[in-house]
Amino acid sequence: MRRQCIYLLCLFLTGFLCACTSARQKKIMETNASQTQLRSMQTRVFDMTDEKAMLRAIIATFQDLEFIIENADIDLGTLTGRRHHNHWAVVRLTVTVKPKGATQLMVRSSAQFRQQTIEDPEPYQQFFAALSQTLFRAAHQIE
Repeated sequence: MRRQCIYLLCLFLTGFLCACTSARQKKIMETNASQTQLRSMQTRVFDMTDEKAMLRAIIATFQDLEFIIENADIDLGTLTGRRHHNHWAVVRLTVTVKPKGATQLMVRSSAQFRQQTIEDPEPYQQFFAALSQTLFRAAHQIE
């Protein structure tokens, strides 16, 4: 009798653990899909190779968008800035520049509001539109 109870308990625990694992695997798969979508919103590729010129353009874009630069690491190709929203909440934006092949640079931005990643595409679109304008002005020497 005792052996049967132990057997049933092990069988129950095995079934329970398998159910938890499949639910967790499903959640991981959903997260990977949403992470891929988020990464595509956060990333743009530019046809240029001068990382320092790109970082200068990003700094100018930060200033145009009223971000205060908190950290700039030119060697790593990263910039972090913050902007106050409604006088109490902070939007933090981190941008990374990396070479992509021999003729392009990949720029990835990551925005947070109230310490949560922003998943709405609009702020990323606004940032990249402003960055494109800054790069255009720099290329055509427009002040």
